[in-house]
Amino acid sequence: MDVDCIPFKDTGYFSKLICDYLDQKKELDPFYNRFPTPENFKAQLEEKAKNFPQSHRKILVESIQAQYKGIEISEATESNIDDLGKDNTFTVVTGHQLNLFTGPLYFLYKIVSTINLAKKLKENHPANNFVPVYWMATEDHDFDEINFFNLHGKKIRWNKQAKGAVGRLSTEGLDEVFEAFAAELGQYGPVAHLKELFQKAYLEHDTLTGATRYLANALFAAYGLVIVDGDDPELKKLLVPFVEKDIFEQTAFQEVSKTITALTAVSQEYAVQVNPREINYFYLKDGMRERIVERNGKYHVINTHIDFTSEALKEELHAHPERFSPNVVCRPLYQEVILPNLCYIGGGGELAYWLEFKSYFDALGVTFPMLMLRNSVLIITDKQSEKVEKMDLQVAHLFLKQHSLINKKIRDISNIDIDFTPQKQLLEEQFKQLYELAEQTDESFLGAVKAQEVKQKKGLDHLEKRLLKAQKRKLEDHVVRLTKLQNELFPNRSLQERQLNFSEMYLEMGDAFVPMLMDSLDPFCGEFIVLKH
Repeated sequence: MDVDCIPFKDTGYFSKLICDYLDQKKELDPFYNRFPTPENFKAQLEEKAKNFPQSHRKILVESIQAQYKGIEISEATESNIDDLGKDNTFTVVTGHQLNLFTGPLYFLYKIVSTINLAKKLKENHPANNFVPVYWMATEDHDFDEINFFNLHGKKIRWNKQAKGAVGRLSTEGLDEVFEAFAAELGQYGPVAHLKELFQKAYLEHDTLTGATRYLANALFAAYGLVIVDGDDPELKKLLVPFVEKDIFEQTAFQEVSKTITALTAVSQEYAVQVNPREINYFYLKDGMRERIVERNGKYHVINTHIDFTSEALKEELHAHPERFSPNVVCRPLYQEVILPNLCYIGGGGELAYWLEFKSYFDALGVTFPMLMLRNSVLIITDKQSEKVEKMDLQVAHLFLKQHSLINKKIRDISNIDIDFTPQKQLLEEQFKQLYELAEQTDESFLGAVKAQEVKQKKGLDHLEKRLLKAQKRKLEDHVVRLTKLQNELFPNRSLQERQLNFSEMYLEMGDAFVPMLMDSLDPFCGEFIVLKH
């Protein structure tokens, strides 16, 4: 397995904010705690140890053990759950939606990055234990974002009317999805194992939460992964004081709003990822997850007839904390309140919104975790790698937008010089003399000279594009082969990891796929990884 790396900022797929964060720009220092270098984890560990109640550990372990009841787990996972009760144990976490059959490939990359980080921390700090955690986004309600996965360029979709928290959804109807999936798999490769995995996960569990836990456990239990469901009454009790501060004091709204203003003041190119609301909690019951808003002196659950006075809402919160579901602003806080966590591993979009939360955590006295960008991967077959070499390309070139890649290649292989820069420079020299002449007469002539220069430069640009277009037709075979290769590696002109499902790679590599990722991905790499197999 050959491993190559490309700087994230050279791929064109990552925002300025994330690239600046990876470059550790000084202007971003106020928006995070510590940058995730190996040497910085010691201080983070010490800070979290002083700021995480031992009483939370007992509740955490008992809740996770209850969530795993009836599930066959590995010795490594069981040991990690037990270790969470010890004050020398810490977690590293990634979170993800309950995408059907894992959804896009990067679901696996997030978890592999998390497991490998825990391993490396254990090597560097042998006196401590480090547990990799996958936080299931069971309370999310964006069903349309998770009800499909892609296989061989086709979308396998679960058509269902869904309301409320997705984790509570019944798996009824997924037998039809299984039939479509099985038909698309074909006859070759480890088809039987993939079918069995889908069947046991989705046809033998009643809820999407149960199915997702089974699937993630089947893929990663051997590595000690611990799966946590936040939709848990006992864990929610630990969140109650923070829910009160959000609803009745609007702490999140005030602090995150200030941070967004400060962040966008650093650069107008930093897009706001999430905007806080005055109240950042939903009211959650089976089949319903609706926002709580303050209206006319009462607290109203939108799209319902449910209203609370402030006293009644506090009573409801203390009696039924499981009915209060955090939105994207408060979910990260919930995670850090209940887990002895050191680091959150996520994609670029996730880290961008975490960077809005530092002052909010500080105001509540909760340690802000380190933020690590997950490994991103492009997998290239030996055959595809040979094509890259035959076309005299570098893999980095394939990350260009398709029109830019084609133009670059045509310019490289054309026996005609398509670059009109020398002609443009000569034109500028000629007009320089005309400008000198124009300065000796009236302004109307100067305007005429400027207009003529613009017109002639546009003419050269037009001729350059016409010549490039003509060469594309002449070298059509090169264009077709190049386009086909890039489309294979960047389906739908997007990153492979955002489009393909793991089953597509599993059909090629079988049981070797996950171990290959475990061996190849380094969470401290800091660059986009290209794997050739």
